[in-house]
Amino acid sequence: MSIDSVPMDFTAIDFETANRSSASACSVGLVKVRDGRVVDRASWFIRPPAPHDWFSEWNTRIHGIEAWQVADALLWCDQLDDLIAFAGDDVFVAHNAGFDMGVIKAACVASGLDTPAYSYLCSLQIARRTYTLDSYKLPVAAMAAGYEGFRHHDALADSEACAAIMVHAAKRHDVDDLAGLIDATKAKLGRIGVVPAAPVIAVDANPVVVAVA
Repeated sequence: MSIDSVPMDFTAIDFETANRSSASACSVGLVKVRDGRVVDRASWFIRPPAPHDWFSEWNTRIHGIEAWQVADALLWCDQLDDLIAFAGDDVFVAHNAGFDMGVIKAACVASGLDTPAYSYLCSLQIARRTYTLDSYKLPVAAMAAGYEGFRHHDALADSEACAAIMVHAAKRHDVDDLAGLIDATKAKLGRIGVVPAAPVIAVDANPVVVAVA
């Protein structure tokens, strides 16, 4: 993928699910952007945790993934560390981010894990405040950003399309980082997970002063 350079850093993410349950992630795509350019990509199948591990005909029709393809994949609990390692401290970006962040939260709950703490932005929200379109679905918004011909509902391809929208939107608004894009579009920076509280340090209210001769 070729994206014109804008000094912007983030990780685009997209999930496909096995069924209507947000906990049924069966595939993830991740794209790391540095200075407005894709520098790394990753994708893998996920075996959803029971009882969310069944595949609906509707979902399979959309993304083409069947149960046999994830039968030997790692469970969410076994691959979450890989997702975190890829993203690092980046802001996540996703198209209709509420869905993808909901997948992370629901899959963690179903797996008995704490939800990792991340900030996130929604490229759908950004697109609505950047372009004038009849539809803001990912293929349409990506086309407005000059990125087309990708395989929609392939998690990695969708992540790359999401990244293209963000970088193109930054150029349209003449900004060069996420903070500038947030300000220009009045987009909401969301948050998932809980940031650990800073340790409380007890302070003696009546310190003893020792005189030095």
